[in-house]
Amino acid sequence: MSYLIQDTTREERERIIAESLGNIEAGCDGCMAGLAEMYQAYIDGEKELREINMEFRARYVSGDQGPERAGCPSAR
Repeated sequence: MSYLIQDTTREERERIIAESLGNIEAGCDGCMAGLAEMYQAYIDGEKELREINMEFRARYVSGDQGPERAGCPSAR
């Protein structure tokens, strides 16, 4: 199966990301919501997964921040 934008529908891309990240609602460390947002450009058909992952790794290696942590909603 191809994960390229040209070979998938928006619904398929949403499913790919949801399955890859697991249960986003249970991401109580606040990180999962940021990851879901990070992949929105792929879901919208704007950037390939490879581009997004390369950008994330470049920020990580350079010391820039990745997805922001929102905190655990159940701890409020």
